[in-house]
Amino acid sequence: MYRVISRLLLYSDLGENEILVCLARILRDWEKGESDREELIGRINAQVKRLLDLSTQCGFDENLWQCYLTWLLMTNRNSFTQTCERVGASEGSVNAFAKSDFALFRQLFHYDFDPIEADLGISCLSAVCDYRAIPKREHLYNADVSQQVRTLRKALAAAGDEEEMFALITDYYRQYGYGTFAMNRAFRIRSAGDGVDFLPISNIDRVVLDDLLGYEKQKAELRRNTETFLGGGAANNVLLYGDAGTGKSTSVKALINEYYDRGLRMIEIYKHQFRDLSAVLAEIKNRNYRFIIFIDDLSFEENEVEYKFLKAVIEGGVETRPDNVLIYATSNRRHLIRETWNDRTDMEHHGDIHRSDTVEEKLSLAARFGVSINYNAPTPKEFRQIVLFLAQKHGIDMPETELLAKANTWEVRHGGFSGRVAQQFIQYLQGGE
Repeated sequence: MYRVISRLLLYSDLGENEILVCLARILRDWEKGESDREELIGRINAQVKRLLDLSTQCGFDENLWQCYLTWLLMTNRNSFTQTCERVGASEGSVNAFAKSDFALFRQLFHYDFDPIEADLGISCLSAVCDYRAIPKREHLYNADVSQQVRTLRKALAAAGDEEEMFALITDYYRQYGYGTFAMNRAFRIRSAGDGVDFLPISNIDRVVLDDLLGYEKQKAELRRNTETFLGGGAANNVLLYGDAGTGKSTSVKALINEYYDRGLRMIEIYKHQFRDLSAVLAEIKNRNYRFIIFIDDLSFEENEVEYKFLKAVIEGGVETRPDNVLIYATSNRRHLIRETWNDRTDMEHHGDIHRSDTVEEKLSLAARFGVSINYNAPTPKEFRQIVLFLAQKHGIDMPETELLAKANTWEVRHGGFSGRVAQQFIQYLQGGE
């Protein structure tokens, strides 16, 4: 095995602590006969445990060894994967290097662990090659990662030669790309020195826009802008504003489920992280995806100045916003920043009767969103329609008159007419009242 991985070229940068590299060293030491048997067994067990931990995290199944090798091919960053991302392979000398590496990976896919297991009296390596995972809840692993790895693993295991593997892997890179952005839909960020780390969000709500009853004009405008963006056209940043619980955040989150296969990814950023926006843009501007930076419940109090960082990134900074990035924000405030009566007059400070420069500065943030979409609270009739729709969707068996009477009582006690209140009412009924 060590001789195999030492011949890798494009995929050679695996890291000294990679499971594959560690196992290769163990096999090399075993072949040389220079290591204690119990020490070898302990080292093998340590790597098998790491493989099991990764398999649990990513939802691997059946042949964990082949799933792991597939995961390496899907996540490795090199000149070939960068070239193939979202466009596929093109003609060039690098293809020969890639096929040579894939031939080596094919050997690893079908590596025979029987000799070392027979000599050391162990069976853990063959066990992970024929594995049945314990059923677990989906929120414990990333379903997207699991599905992609298991599907590609089966195809690669059945490939007859490196040419077939080349076609399969480059088709994956063309469809999804490589690395964490390929396997995940949405991310949060964490400051990391001079840059940021992207943290995948695995338990994403699988909602789509059609699940949101009503608001057809709003959804159509959101779709139009997003599809223009995905098509490479001139699209705008979007501000969704209006009453609480009307589906603003749900509408944005639904986009990532509807357009994930077209290369749309979402990065959720909180107000205290606006200082990291420049670092985020630096990381994603050269990737072949379309990114929505999502800011939920955006608003600022009078003494908060973080909005200045956002203004600079959206428009007006030295470095322009990349073409593959848009900002979608939701807010209960149309103008985002709380105004005071002192903002509306300069008389107190300057004896001036002109409109306050403070107001102009604050309103300029909202003006940087080219598309503003208003989500009003539903009317009582629309609220009842939402309740009936959700009740049918979730299998609530109750006479309509009784259902609506209970919904009206719930609405009075829980904050008025909104989709959120209707959803909470249905959840209450599902819980057995």
